[in-house]
Amino acid sequence: MKHMIDKDWHSLDKSELLKLFDSDEFDGLGKLSIKHKEEFFGKNELTHKKEESLLKKFFLQFHNALIYILLSASIVTFFLQEYVDSGVIFGVIIINVFVGFIQELKAQKAINSLKQMMVTEALVIRDAQKLDISSLDIVPGDIVLLESGSKVPADLRLLEVKDLKIDESMLTGESLPSAKHIANLEQNITINDRKNMAYSGTYVTYGRAKGIVVATGDYTQIGKISTLIEDANILETPLTQKIEAFSKVLLYVILVLASITFVVGIMRENSAIEMFMASIALAVGAIPEGLPAAVTITLAIGVGIMAKKNAIIRKLPAVETLGSVTTICSDKTGTLTQNKMSVTHVVTQEDGEFTLSGEGYKPFGDFFKNGVKLESIPKSLEQILLAGYLCNESYLVDKDGVYDIKGDPTEGALVVAALKLGINEHDINHAYPRIDILPFESDRQYMATMHTDANTNETMIFVKGSIEKVLKLCSVASIDAIEQNAKEYASQGLRLLAVASKRTHTSHIEERTLQDGFTFLGFMALMDPPRPEAIEAVREVKQAGINVIMITGDHPQTAFSIAKMMDIVSQDAKYEDVVLRGVDLYALGDNELIEKVKDVKVFARVEPEQKLRIVDALQERGEIVAMTGDGVNDAPALKQANIGIAMGLGGTEVAKEASDMVLSDDNFSSIAHAVKEGRNVFDNLVKFITWTLPTNLGEGLVILFAIMMGFSLPILPVQILWINMSTAVLLGLMLVFEPKEEGIMNRPPRDPKQPLLTKTLVYQMMIVGVYMLIASFGLFHYFVSQGYSIEYARTVAVNIFVFIELFYLFNCKELTKSILHTKIFNNKYLLIGAALMSMAQLLFTHAAYMNHAFKTEPLELATWGIVILVSFCVIIVVDVAQIFLGVKKTSPKAS
Repeated sequence: MKHMIDKDWHSLDKSELLKLFDSDEFDGLGKLSIKHKEEFFGKNELTHKKEESLLKKFFLQFHNALIYILLSASIVTFFLQEYVDSGVIFGVIIINVFVGFIQELKAQKAINSLKQMMVTEALVIRDAQKLDISSLDIVPGDIVLLESGSKVPADLRLLEVKDLKIDESMLTGESLPSAKHIANLEQNITINDRKNMAYSGTYVTYGRAKGIVVATGDYTQIGKISTLIEDANILETPLTQKIEAFSKVLLYVILVLASITFVVGIMRENSAIEMFMASIALAVGAIPEGLPAAVTITLAIGVGIMAKKNAIIRKLPAVETLGSVTTICSDKTGTLTQNKMSVTHVVTQEDGEFTLSGEGYKPFGDFFKNGVKLESIPKSLEQILLAGYLCNESYLVDKDGVYDIKGDPTEGALVVAALKLGINEHDINHAYPRIDILPFESDRQYMATMHTDANTNETMIFVKGSIEKVLKLCSVASIDAIEQNAKEYASQGLRLLAVASKRTHTSHIEERTLQDGFTFLGFMALMDPPRPEAIEAVREVKQAGINVIMITGDHPQTAFSIAKMMDIVSQDAKYEDVVLRGVDLYALGDNELIEKVKDVKVFARVEPEQKLRIVDALQERGEIVAMTGDGVNDAPALKQANIGIAMGLGGTEVAKEASDMVLSDDNFSSIAHAVKEGRNVFDNLVKFITWTLPTNLGEGLVILFAIMMGFSLPILPVQILWINMSTAVLLGLMLVFEPKEEGIMNRPPRDPKQPLLTKTLVYQMMIVGVYMLIASFGLFHYFVSQGYSIEYARTVAVNIFVFIELFYLFNCKELTKSILHTKIFNNKYLLIGAALMSMAQLLFTHAAYMNHAFKTEPLELATWGIVILVSFCVIIVVDVAQIFLGVKKTSPKAS
């Protein structure tokens, strides 16, 4: 039965298909044939790889260098009998592990959603009888009957159709239902053009059909997509990659420095236990305990802000990834466009072209002639719009001010256009009551309705359909001129419908009476127009240096036209330079595609595997790719992209589960807001790291220097933990609330290859770390030499570290500006944190129970003056250092 797997079914003849599957068009399969096929093919469902156990998934979350560092800190502090601090650090570990564990479980739901989509009821013919069976029991060769509203239960080659239209948007991305036929087709054509096929999971919107099952389960198109989802790589985000690399380096540095401390101390004839504790103190000092909490909280705050702007984040690291995006691959229908067909031009036979304004399905708008708004409506325009309204089976629905179309969206657009005249539907329906209708059929390419004109008591017939077919029914002298004019509109990606009318004396419609005698009223041009806010959003992200690519299943010319309107391609761009069709994509090798994607702005008529290839090719070029999508066909590419963005309103559950972010309004402009917020998140994380690491460096250097010089430790391990944990919570975390810097969308995307910290910031941190060493060690040594107790001197050293961090915090508000040009008071949380930290240090220094717990002593007022003065000088030191490091000193500009 292997000959029944994966053939070009659309190109085979009906008789050949029936012979291959040992089936009969009218009697279906027999019992024995069904049994053999069930044994060979199994159930009509998706199979999946064996998943790792929940326990293994949980423990794999610990396999991370940063987690190792934190575990070390927790264990060290536990053995130092600092149980509270040990518990806090371990709590951070557990939170991080659980977040990762839960997110990984959610990611697997995409496959389960696909599996649920496969199960439905099906009407089949078996042993010459019609039977309702579960779609799970369908086998290749089954004869399936479809009708309006049916979900296609498996991949079918159609044998018989009657006005069949199928909504294949989940697979092809096309917004309009696909009209089907039974003729054989060429082998090398895309799914969009396989008009004699019906695919599993799609819906019949109109008509009836009979088809033979050619693929079930994993061999269906939806099954192949399931395989693509499972095979797609889940890429690490730029942040997780950089944090991972940074954590590994930090781990090695800590181990080396701790080892050096221990060895040097032993060589200086200190006791092994004393040196072991000193090494532990250095390790504790060098570990940035607050870093994972800061990362999680910063991302969580970004999630909250984005949710208010219609971007729902499913995976925390996606917040930061948005800020690093270099290319956005966007679907056209519903994201860049309104997903609401609209009449944009009306060309009447008498008066020529008119244009219409309006938004979506709202029945309000104006009419223009040569760019000038019409104060009165010409008769020819009124006639064609009225004819389009009457020759129609769709209608407009108003639900609390939200307008929608019931019926075919193209027909609905004609209803909306007519209502912009201000007509009263009740009056029109009574003035022109319908007598008869001839429905649209694909082979006829037009529909007709018969009405009585209540004013004249005459009978009218209106027809609408393709230009070619309607013109044949009319007496028109200038057919060539009309067709040439129509081609110009069609070349802009517009969908055309011609309208004609005639008076008659018959009482019902007969097709033979429609062959001539009509008056050609003109034609209407329709399109799914761009969202105005999306046009502005495209401009904004392009200004931010982000490349925008349209990937759609729609017609290439339509996509090219929309891309021009949205400024995705320039107005003088040539079609052949920026558009690539799915059929041409097949002919390109991987290396050719990788080279080609740098110039292509529009991919049209593409298939699921091709979307995945496009994302892969862009990533091979070093791009950080955001991919939008709503259908099942988009899920593999959404999962493969650095950030997958699903549509919340029109998106399938499969797409949502495979994504990192969901747009609750399906609007491209929400992506622009999210990119802006993502950049701010990354900025604030860099600010936090730039602020916190000098403290760890300074603490490590103090311990190392003391051991090298044979001095007592200026700060104890328990005091280091106080510094690290209290400042991280009360000072560092306040940086995550920093507002967006001016001009955040006027700079290019962050280079994915650029390290988390630039060379300039590393030098800056080293200068601050060394300043902490000099200030703390110098004052510690000074007060000891002046006869103060070692506890007093250590209290001074601890306060030096804390208040240097406090003042340095203001340097970190804007890393590329002088403190003189920084808005000091625009973050109330930072000011509150500084005040709370100051109060905490007063308690730390002067409360008896704190003195006992942390081995400190109260300080004299003069000593406080010295501590504050020396600490404040860090602002000047950093500002001067930035001049020599070449950091720009810019004054604020309006963005």
